[in-house]
Amino acid sequence: MLSNAKKILNDAKKGKYAVGQYNINNLEWTKAVLEVSQEKKAPVILGTSEGAVKYMGGFNAIVGMVEGLMKDLKITVPVVLHLDHGQSVENCKKAMDAGYKSVMFDGSELEINENVKRTQEVVNYANKHNASVEAEVGTVGGTEDGIVGGINYASLEECERIATTGITMLAASLGSVHGHYEGTPKLGFKEMSKYAKATNLPLVLHGGSGIPNDQIKKAIGCGEAKINVNTEIQEAFAKGIRKYIEEKLDQKGTGYDPRKIIGTYAYKYMKETVSEKIKLFGTANKA
Repeated sequence: MLSNAKKILNDAKKGKYAVGQYNINNLEWTKAVLEVSQEKKAPVILGTSEGAVKYMGGFNAIVGMVEGLMKDLKITVPVVLHLDHGQSVENCKKAMDAGYKSVMFDGSELEINENVKRTQEVVNYANKHNASVEAEVGTVGGTEDGIVGGINYASLEECERIATTGITMLAASLGSVHGHYEGTPKLGFKEMSKYAKATNLPLVLHGGSGIPNDQIKKAIGCGEAKINVNTEIQEAFAKGIRKYIEEKLDQKGTGYDPRKIIGTYAYKYMKETVSEKIKLFGTANKA
C-alpha cells in the first residue's frame, strides 16, 4: 500500500510544485494528514523522527497503523512513510525491514567521505526493498526532536559526491532551520538552482515551518520538491488542546473524554494547517 518517494518527487520537480512531508506523532495526527491529502487529491509524505518512532512503539507499530488507516479510510493518493533524520545505517535498515518505503540517512555531521560511504550502504539496501533514500549535506540549523545544529551551507562538491550514491532526493542545507527562526530566514536560492541542476535530483527543504510564503514559492521554483513541516502542526495541536481544556474541561468531572480532548479543536487545527500547506506547495490534484 505504501509508496516510495521517487516518482512523486520527480513529478514535483518537473512540475514546479512540492510534496509536503508532515511529521506524525500519534494516530489522530496521521488520520488528519491522510484525510486532508485524500480530500485535496495530494500525494503525501508522512515523516517520523527516531524520537517519534520510539514514542509510538516502534517501526512495526507505525507501519501497521498507517496501512490500517489507509485501508479503513479508503486512501487512494500515494502515501510515503519516511524515516526522518535516521541517525544510523542500522536504524534505516530496521525501518525498511518493517515496511517503510523511504528513509533519510543523516550523515551531515560526518566527514564527507564517511557520509558517502554510509549513505551508499543505505542506498544498496534500499534498492533491494524498493525504497527511496534521502541524504543530507551541510547542516540545518535549530533544534528538532533532539537533533541540534548550527547552519552550515552545503557545498556543490559535497552535493555532487553524495549524488553518486544513487540517492533519490537531496537535503542540501542552504539556510533553513528546524523550529522557529530568529529574524528573517536567509535562504541560498542561487545555490538551490545550481545544486538542483548539477545533481539532477529533487531537493529537500528542512525546516519548512516559519518560512514566508513568498520564499517558499521561490524555493520551489529553484528545485525544492519536498518540504518538511513539523513545528506548525505541533503548534496547531497544542493550540487546540489548550482551547478545549479552557472551554470544556471543568472541576465537576466532565469534558475528560480523550477522544474529544484530541479530536475536537486539535484535530480541526491540524487539518487546517495541512490544507494551507498543500495549497501553498501546489500539491492539490497532483495525485
